Amino acid sequence: MPAEVRVLVYQAAYDDEQLAAVRDAYHLVSKRMAQVPGMLGNELLRSPADPTALVVVSRWSDMAAFRAWEEGATHKDDTAPLRPYRDTRPTVPFGIYEVDAEYR
Repeated sequence: MPAEVRVLVYQAAYDDEQLAAVRDAYHLVSKRMAQVPGMLGNELLRSPADPTALVVVSRWSDMAAFRAWEEGATHKDDTAPLRPYRDTRPTVPFGIYEVDAEYR
């Protein structure tokens, strides 16, 4: 059985104006992606240790669904509003993980 996938995209906001812009962009992107096949949902998380650090975590039914969207024609347009706020501090601004185990 295919494993669910989590995709983490690191964002940054250095002041209240940027934080508001990231939140607005997150909501716009989320509305655009609400009907993408295989997309199960997403969250915007903010670090209490570093308030400038944020991450969008999306949940996908499996790697095939995520890859189909990622390689599709709408990928870049869907996420464009968040791109200006991508966190450039990490070497790689995103992570892709398959769920190996979980408790509910």
